Amino acid sequence: MTKSVTTPRRPPSPRHRRRRFALVGVLAVLAVAVLYLVYRGGGGAPPTASNSTGSGYPHVAGTPGAGSAAPAFTLTAGDGKPVSLSDYHGKTVLLYFQEGLSCQPCWNQIGDLEQHEAALRAAGVDAVVSITTDPADLIGRKATDERLSTPVLSDPDLAVSRAYGANKYGMMGDMRDGHSFVLVGPDGTIRWRADYGGAPKYTMFLPTGKVLADLTAERLR
Repeated sequence: MTKSVTTPRRPPSPRHRRRRFALVGVLAVLAVAVLYLVYRGGGGAPPTASNSTGSGYPHVAGTPGAGSAAPAFTLTAGDGKPVSLSDYHGKTVLLYFQEGLSCQPCWNQIGDLEQHEAALRAAGVDAVVSITTDPADLIGRKATDERLSTPVLSDPDLAVSRAYGANKYGMMGDMRDGHSFVLVGPDGTIRWRADYGGAPKYTMFLPTGKVLADLTAERLR
């Protein structure tokens, strides 16, 4: 009777071990990349609340949100004059953070807000102020070309945008604002907030009536 002979398995050669380690390293790098993309796609910091009712436009409420003190600021407007949040003390002001010169829908949004000034006042909004990151002189030229009267303020180092967390919802990463509305009451307290510009739907324009639908339904009384 013939006995079978088992050939002993050879240990992997140094070349094979190096290939195996290299493959493991590549897979680890890919896994980290996928996790990073998922994180970025989610808009970075997690929102405090979400809402897809009211206006029908999906949005979140970032921080600082309703009930928080609105961060103070003084920025240069397109006409070269300084504008401070304290200038609106005793009034209800709607801050509109937007992407700037590269976003025509954002300027259309300001125009639509101006066309519905009566509806805004009926909802208790005394003034609208827009904030973006482009230079003041270019903002002023654009506002003139668009025939807009709304103050548009320059925040070139994003100090104010970061204080309000408004740079977490744009298509250009955290170096630009998204499409965020922050309602500041007469006492300087945030009464309502909606960030419409985040992933996966980068809403850069919505009718003023839709903005007011969400404001009315969600504002802090």
